Amino acid sequence: MHATAYTYDAATRSGQVLLDDGTAVPFDAAAFDAGGLRLLRPGQRVRIEVEGPKDSPRITLVTLQTL
Repeated sequence: MHATAYTYDAATRSGQVLLDDGTAVPFDAAAFDAGGLRLLRPGQRVRIEVEGPKDSPRITLVTLQTL
């Protein structure tokens, strides 16, 4: 699934992404670390993996989207 980085806190390695429908979904340090990223800037396109129910997904991986 693809999204856009919305917020990112380097101290906690957590933040939020915006899904393409405008829904903000938080991610934690574990999801950020799983993607192997070192930094994330708001506005960057990312690929995410989620688990759980559609109405309250939990992000398990955040990485940069590549073409």
